[in-house]
Amino acid sequence: MDDMTEAPAAEQTRSHSKPKAHAAPASRIVLAVDIGGSHVKVELSSGSERRAVESGAKLTAAKMVEALRDLTADWHYDLVTMGYPGPVIAHRAAADPFNLGPGWKDFDFETALGKPVRMVNDALMQAIGSYEAGRMLFLGLGTGLGSAMIAESVCMPLELAHMPYRKATFEDYVGERGLERRGKGKWRKSVFDVVERLDKALLPNYIVIGGGNVEKLKELPPKCRRGSNDNAFRGGFRVWLDESLRI
Repeated sequence: MDDMTEAPAAEQTRSHSKPKAHAAPASRIVLAVDIGGSHVKVELSSGSERRAVESGAKLTAAKMVEALRDLTADWHYDLVTMGYPGPVIAHRAAADPFNLGPGWKDFDFETALGKPVRMVNDALMQAIGSYEAGRMLFLGLGTGLGSAMIAESVCMPLELAHMPYRKATFEDYVGERGLERRGKGKWRKSVFDVVERLDKALLPNYIVIGGGNVEKLKELPPKCRRGSNDNAFRGGFRVWLDESLRI
């Protein structure tokens, strides 16, 4: 069970500067931060327990910085990877997240934390942790539909959730809303149908299905295997330490 630790909030600060290029020798320690709608979880590449703090609709970017400082006060780390629940451009949030507070867009975490920071979409971070070789499609079944693809070590975040599907979008059928509205049986059929369509369109060698609701699938579609939320942290470490990846 994850260790749960409360942390204080702080006033918001904003600054904008272009992300710097940083080398990451294997001896350097990476802090992986998984930002979710209910918790922010952290873990070190050097080996540590996993710690967490509650998030929610009042968590601004500046408050999360204060939470991270408190949560990791007795830890040493050199580099930071953040998995962000929204679009990311040049390692900066491109929009505020739906389930958190305001002030995330373009927030300068490098200056705020005093550490080199690489931010990626949260689905991409879990995809990177799940990747083995070839062409992999990652789908995250949770509140919505997270998606990413890695092709020959080139990492690409995707935004498939809002693409038209039947009378609405993919997310409306295979996300949490679809599960609650239509029940498990119909939801499972929709998952199989959506996976089949995306398989035909994107031609991956294999598909990893992650997210909290993958546990509700009794069986998996062809070419699929189950992901694990633990892979998000592995992906966070690999963002800095795996030089074969192009992110």
